[in-house]
Amino acid sequence: MKVSYDKTTDTLSMVLKDNTPVAESDEDKPGVILDYDALGNLVSIEILDASTRVTETRKVEFQTIG
Repeated sequence: MKVSYDKTTDTLSMVLKDNTPVAESDEDKPGVILDYDALGNLVSIEILDASTRVTETRKVEFQTIG
């Protein structure tokens, strides 16, 4: 998984599956774009105006459980 924040566009992107073409995008909620592959699997998430939606755009915590 790859997470990036673009300060210029204030966009937070989370790529769940590398090198997977996006077949369809859906703006489920205003400013939250979900990208899907040809089989309907979620491949990435993009959050627009991230600084107003995310507590800390430059900090990522990763935790595995179990």
